[in-house]
Amino acid sequence: MELKSAPTRGRTLDHAAFVYDTIEPILLLGKQAEYDRHLLSLLDPAVSDRILDLGCGTGVLTRMIADQLDAAENGECVGIDAAAKMIIVARKKRATDTCRFEVMAAEALDFEDTSFDAVVSSLFFHHVQMDLKQKALVEAYRVLKPGGRLVIADMHTPTTWMGGLVSHVSRWFFMQPQIGENIRGVLPEVIAAAGFMPPEIVATYFGYITVFNTRKPKA
Repeated sequence: MELKSAPTRGRTLDHAAFVYDTIEPILLLGKQAEYDRHLLSLLDPAVSDRILDLGCGTGVLTRMIADQLDAAENGECVGIDAAAKMIIVARKKRATDTCRFEVMAAEALDFEDTSFDAVVSSLFFHHVQMDLKQKALVEAYRVLKPGGRLVIADMHTPTTWMGGLVSHVSRWFFMQPQIGENIRGVLPEVIAAAGFMPPEIVATYFGYITVFNTRKPKA
């Protein structure tokens, strides 16, 4: 049966799925491995953890995380993306016994409450408008166990003139007002409003990508 993209009002990247693995390293200026390793170090997974990757694309980060887990201990990293073509590529190239991919919109997760030890998201939230950012974070909070970690890396308020230039040109060139929301600095407030502890900024890449680290309160 043909795999179909999930219904969503957010921007999906079906059209880029088969060149994404070539484009993403260029966009990250050759620092993709360093960037992904940093996100992995913040997650610091136990081998038995279940981890959810929101907007996983072709699953590079998902697989890196999954390689630290043990299927015999029920460890698993699940990557979700609304774009079916992204999931097709991810399954073909990166699925393992600890690495699974599903077509799903982040604002409508088909998972049980408190079923994950951590949630991670890289360069996803600038593709969805404010109400979907809010819904996706509420959903992330719902599926996380108490004390579970949330790590997000995404476009945020630029910290350098070059970062500002890239951000604003991207917003207008791609006609994405969602990027405008991110560069106005909405993410920390939206993360906290979903119930998470106030997020800590732990790194900035290229003057416009910020890494946020927070947790769901234990009680």
